Amino acid sequence: MIATRHLIITGRVQGVGYRAWAAHAARDMGLDGWVRNRADGSVEAVISGDAAKVRAFLNACHNGPALARVDEIAISDRAEVPEAGFVTRPTG
Repeated sequence: MIATRHLIITGRVQGVGYRAWAAHAARDMGLDGWVRNRADGSVEAVISGDAAKVRAFLNACHNGPALARVDEIAISDRAEVPEAGFVTRPTG
């Protein structure tokens, strides 16, 4: 079963390698989607793939890279499936 989720990750998540970490983790898990910094200091991502792998990615996002501090992750379902592959987008 394919799951697609939209994430807004808040805390100390910019300037600590969070986007690069997320992209690497998603690619390692074979997930599709994108990640970007937001002007408000949060990180936004859309992740899609096997539901179990999406859950594993979401669980990993609560920790992120060593210097990150994740305060909250707002998760919502997303009907639109991203293109194949995982990319880092410019700040939006």
